[in-house]
Amino acid sequence: MALNVSSFSALESEFLQYVSDIRYATMTTVDKQGRPRARVLLPVWEVVDGQPVGWLATYKTPVKSAHLANNPHTTYSYWSPRQNAVFIDSVSTWVDDPATKLRGWELYRKGSPAGVGYDPRGYWSGGPTDPQYHLLRIEPWRVQVLRGRDLSSRIWTAGRET
Repeated sequence: MALNVSSFSALESEFLQYVSDIRYATMTTVDKQGRPRARVLLPVWEVVDGQPVGWLATYKTPVKSAHLANNPHTTYSYWSPRQNAVFIDSVSTWVDDPATKLRGWELYRKGSPAGVGYDPRGYWSGGPTDPQYHLLRIEPWRVQVLRGRDLSSRIWTAGRET
């Protein structure tokens, strides 16, 4: 049974716990012909003004770039063998602002939430100004947290806060 909640804070704790436990997400984009493409990666998350914001340090591949240019709507999903899951429907956009790219870089370095992240220099030796380092901002409009032990589910949708 799914329960709609009016504030992200109602599921924030489980969201952060599950993301921290599972770590890797499947990101799904859609091509011009409406066909989905999935890939596994590791976004970091923070809560800003009561809402989740994600960041994805990534390479700007031709496929990912083309999909997002055509349709920035993305889904990120997390799943554990205990059947705990998180589903995030969002809009993902490229960030070119050096200060924001540095912020994303630092969130990866420190782990956000705790345990999620890595030292990005392992991929981009030139640091946050490395020309191959790109950052996506993930703005969720719907988050569902599913607890495996009883399959209870809570859903937050942006814009429905009371």
